[in-house]
Amino acid sequence: MIPSIGATFPSIGTSAVGSAFSPAGPAQAAAGADFSAVLSQIASDAVATVKSAEATSIKGINGEATTQSVVESVMAAERTLQTAVSIRDKAVSAYLELSRMAI
Repeated sequence: MIPSIGATFPSIGTSAVGSAFSPAGPAQAAAGADFSAVLSQIASDAVATVKSAEATSIKGINGEATTQSVVESVMAAERTLQTAVSIRDKAVSAYLELSRMAI
């Protein structure tokens, strides 16, 4: 079935105005992990998502998977790829900005 709209968005901790803000999600789960470990985990999750989409697509071609499951997995792979490209673009942009800085 189709999940509710709120189920697809990350959970954001809401609290009173005076209290501390603490978002819930992958960043909180990775607290204490260094940046390279977090990026490595994200990259491996992205590869797993794309491989899963490929496997579901092949099952769909063979008639073993429904059209809906194929479309869902391909759309998940597309979102993952768009996110990876966006992160890469931001990293390249940051590198170019740092290389232009006068020392």
